[in-house]
Amino acid sequence: MARDFGAAARRCSGVDAEIDLGPEGGAFVSLPGMERATAQRLVEATHQVCPYSRATHGNIAVETTLV
Repeated sequence: MARDFGAAARRCSGVDAEIDLGPEGGAFVSLPGMERATAQRLVEATHQVCPYSRATHGNIAVETTLV
């Protein structure tokens, strides 16, 4: 997924994510070094292909939050 974001993804110094798999699941993601708008687009795009998000779609609301 990151390769679709080119140079912006290469400037990112890492990924920090906390995932809650409970009934009110959520993901809190930090992408240090990446412009906030680009990071938000990457988080949203990744959420669309995430196996957990896809498996629970329509059953459990999973909210992604860029921190």
